[in-house]
Amino acid sequence: MTKEKTNGHPDHYQDVTDRIIESLEKGVRPWNKPWDDGKALPTWPRNATTENKYRGINILLLMSHPLSFEGDPRWCSYNQAKEQDWQVRKGEKGTRIYFYKTLEIEDGKKTVAENDEPATRKIPLLRAYTVFHASQIDGIPPYEPPTADGNEFTPIEEAEALLKNSGAEIHHGGPKAFYSPSSDHIQLPPKEAFAEPAGYYGTALHELSHWTGGKETRVPRNMKGRFGSESYAREELRAEIGSAFICAEIGIPPDVEDNASYIASWLKVLKEDKHEIFRAASDAQKIADFCLQFTPENVKAVGKEETAVQTLALQAQLQRGR
Repeated sequence: MTKEKTNGHPDHYQDVTDRIIESLEKGVRPWNKPWDDGKALPTWPRNATTENKYRGINILLLMSHPLSFEGDPRWCSYNQAKEQDWQVRKGEKGTRIYFYKTLEIEDGKKTVAENDEPATRKIPLLRAYTVFHASQIDGIPPYEPPTADGNEFTPIEEAEALLKNSGAEIHHGGPKAFYSPSSDHIQLPPKEAFAEPAGYYGTALHELSHWTGGKETRVPRNMKGRFGSESYAREELRAEIGSAFICAEIGIPPDVEDNASYIASWLKVLKEDKHEIFRAASDAQKIADFCLQFTPENVKAVGKEETAVQTLALQAQLQRGR
């Protein structure tokens, strides 16, 4: 049940944080849970009527839902289903997701430049909506998973191209994987050291997520936290979720081996700040959006000569928080 604030309104931030904490306390990273069985590629949750993919915090909430194991990524609201002549079955329990709605209010101040009209302030309000999984809806067409379209590349090849197109300096050798902000390079063990190719690329994309925070021209953020500090845990949380988003988009099952020390550090920052998971998910989405511009499809779409321009435009968009 959604917790109540003192003024009687539901505390959406606390509700979402509690749902993520509950999964982490079970030793499960909710953004990876649908792929634990290793039998299928991840499916990015999307709206059944618009085909739009859910983003940010809603990815975490829907991917962590047990119905995500059904192999069907589609969700929609009761009214959206009704508009399609589908019917949510009686007794089915919906799942809460969240969107921001901007409220404009007059602040009572007037200026000459505004022709003595009251100035307005924009306040973001978090709104909850209820959606239902396709398996809870009668009349919805059967889900047809995407099939190979003859483009010849595999998810691993796409990850290799993404890493190359990013321009990140990547060194191989030694037993550790890390990103060094001081030298702006990624260090990875040799590829042969990984049991599966997916493990290598999952690790590489995690470090690439850290790499996005190393320069002002990427997705700048605080990268000065020492190992074991709260700021370090916050950055690890962003890189972890961001790389999971990237893996989901290009079809690579991420490494789901849970590290107890990482989970404990994430739990600490989440329990102390109910807004942190929203900030982490938002930053992770920006990280994923920045990295996914380097997929072969996106690079081919804009052409090499336009890549730099596209990168700057995306960076400006990310900084505006759109």
